[in-house]
Amino acid sequence: MTRRTEIKKKNRILKASFTYHYALLLLLTASLYSCGVSKFIPNGEALYTGSKINIESNKDIGNTKKISQELHTLLDPEPNSKILGIRPGLYLHYKTQKKNPGFLNRWLNKKWGEEPVYLSDVNPQRIEQLMLNRLDNRGFFYSKVSSKLDSTRKHAALRYQVELQQPYTLEQFKLDKDSLPIYNDISKALTQTEIKLGKRFDLELMKYERERIDQELKQKGYYNFNPDFLIFEVDTNRYDNKKFDLFLRLKKNVPKKSLVPYTIDSISVFPNFSIDTDTLTPSSTSTINGMSFFQKEEFFKPKKLEPYILFGLGQKYNSNTARLTSNRLSSLGTYKFVNIRFNEKDTSATDSVGSLSADIFLSPLTKRSVRAEFQAVTKSNGFAGPGVAVTYNNRNLFRGGETFGITGNFAYETQLSGGNNTGLSSIAGGLKADLIIPSLLPFSPRSFKYAVPKTKISLGTDFLKRSKLYTLSSFNTSFGYTWNANKFVYHELNPINVNYVNLSNTTEEFLAILDNNPFLSQSFEQQFIAGLNYTFTYNELVDPNKSRPFFVSTSLDIAGNTLNLLSGSKTTIFGLEYAQYAKADIDFRYYIKWAKEQALVARLYGGWGIPYGNSSTLPFVKQFFSGGPYSVRAFNIRSLGPGTFNSVEDGTSSFFDQSGNLKLEANLEYRFPIWSYFKGAIFADAGNVWLTNETEISEDASAESIEFNEELLAKGKFSSNWAKELGIGLGVGLRVDIQSFVLRFDFSSPLQVPYLPEGERIRIPFFDGGSNNLIFNFAIGYPF
Repeated sequence: MTRRTEIKKKNRILKASFTYHYALLLLLTASLYSCGVSKFIPNGEALYTGSKINIESNKDIGNTKKISQELHTLLDPEPNSKILGIRPGLYLHYKTQKKNPGFLNRWLNKKWGEEPVYLSDVNPQRIEQLMLNRLDNRGFFYSKVSSKLDSTRKHAALRYQVELQQPYTLEQFKLDKDSLPIYNDISKALTQTEIKLGKRFDLELMKYERERIDQELKQKGYYNFNPDFLIFEVDTNRYDNKKFDLFLRLKKNVPKKSLVPYTIDSISVFPNFSIDTDTLTPSSTSTINGMSFFQKEEFFKPKKLEPYILFGLGQKYNSNTARLTSNRLSSLGTYKFVNIRFNEKDTSATDSVGSLSADIFLSPLTKRSVRAEFQAVTKSNGFAGPGVAVTYNNRNLFRGGETFGITGNFAYETQLSGGNNTGLSSIAGGLKADLIIPSLLPFSPRSFKYAVPKTKISLGTDFLKRSKLYTLSSFNTSFGYTWNANKFVYHELNPINVNYVNLSNTTEEFLAILDNNPFLSQSFEQQFIAGLNYTFTYNELVDPNKSRPFFVSTSLDIAGNTLNLLSGSKTTIFGLEYAQYAKADIDFRYYIKWAKEQALVARLYGGWGIPYGNSSTLPFVKQFFSGGPYSVRAFNIRSLGPGTFNSVEDGTSSFFDQSGNLKLEANLEYRFPIWSYFKGAIFADAGNVWLTNETEISEDASAESIEFNEELLAKGKFSSNWAKELGIGLGVGLRVDIQSFVLRFDFSSPLQVPYLPEGERIRIPFFDGGSNNLIFNFAIGYPF
């Protein structure tokens, strides 16, 4: 062991010792701080510190975890919040009770103070009664609940003892029916019931079953039905072994109109309805498939609007169809308000069926809009500068719900710090036009029941000028489809996706870099990319009621195969060398939510691109990068990899992005509220990129180029030691979350630095690494 290594080891031991003593001091301070609260508690009162529930049950009952969770929800009130054994909110409250608390104490108490919760605020008898009632509702009749006080002079807690009795279980479930036709529909609905023989008595399940049957009937025309019209009756007289029979029937005196289905006899559509004037006297009327369209002048073509309406004349009322129709009309992008009203007609002529009229009121958005965004951008690689983006939108362009948009952007960046690269700058700009058609050409929108599919046609151009290096201009066009299969599933398919990239104005400095870096040189050579891509997304985050949602998105990008068939054995088309590759990735996220706005989020990402045929490397714009505010935050943007490779040995930041054709990444983040709009986070990131294929070297390559290529492959090739080559970092974050607009400030420090010599890659975060031990990331939105 060298003297230098010994010194480093001693420094780590000293820092670890310092951290241990510092943590010990914090715990001691917290203990003293907590004890300081006791002196404020008034005589005759005891601070309520919470309750515990102990459940005793027969072994035959099985797991009682769910019952315990339900009973814990009945504990009220909650004790004062506690962090690391202290109650800061309570302490702030007590500080303001002094005669002259001072402005600062009053302000802190207003923001974070908590009123004390004493034992006298708790009613154990009421909680016991609530628990017994909940247990009865869950079938545990004749159970017992008692409470016991566990207290000191200034603090008190409660312990609830629950003795569970054997629950009542279902022996027979029967529908008591007569000759009314509605009973046949109820009987069909019961084929999907969750009430099964052998299950224990559950009042909540019965309430849910009534709601479910009501929804089933609403989809079969029973417009006036209500779940309260159904009643469950329980009979335990036939058994002496805690079993029961369950009967379902309609209540007496249910209104007659609630027992018959309704059909839709007329449909009126108002495509240009104004909420302000509430006018219903348009001058123009047209009829499509029995639907009447009323508008003063043709705002939306009736023949194009009619396919988005899923119900028709003579059909039975269906609440689900009405809801889907409303969603479809809203998703057109043309209307800000959609209102569907069903009105009962006179049904005295018949007793077996009712009649409804449907009125659809559609209030348009402003047809044209212009939005300008001014930006001030700062990046973790040292670049900063202003930017502007202007967007023009024209809604309902051809009176069929089409949206046409043009976006222009311009940005300037300069590297304010970065050693030898200081002063480098870049100018970027672009122009993009999109036409979105609310249908899946050439198919009818009616083929998609859940949501309106959309066809998107895009055309755009971009340029990037990096001073002292090169100018990169590109042209891109695409034709594709997007649609939601259901609430959670989203598809995007672009069968036509063309990119043309032109590298020009290259300087001698940049050409020298390309000569010495065959991998980078070849990634810029193939300028024409044509292929297709597909993305599948399953997203449970759209359901706010899910406590453990997950998100998965995977995409496939294939280029060059069609061109290869068209051009035969040629490597060019239209005189341009085209790329051939297959690229796929998957992004998986799992969320565990609890309490108030607290969540633990885990993310795994993997991507792999394989060049073949006409290509030996992926095009530069299709490669993978690692590092930055949406990746491994302990490293500058796009500065990791491939493997253990580092383009700059002197520690200065590089102007060139480091890339690979294989990427692995993992993130773990704990999110919690701080106060109001301010949220906090503690996170860990790990990831890198690698190479999986060798770069071809021309016979006349220079010695420097051959040496560089050998070094790149030796350090960047994916191997069984990949875990030791991960960039790993730990950090904390502050987020300002204002109605889903998030400003994110993350501070992170490396734990493992892959490009350091093996044996020296592990660091103590926030201590080792000198000036590189802290990376600041500013970004918009959550990282995942």
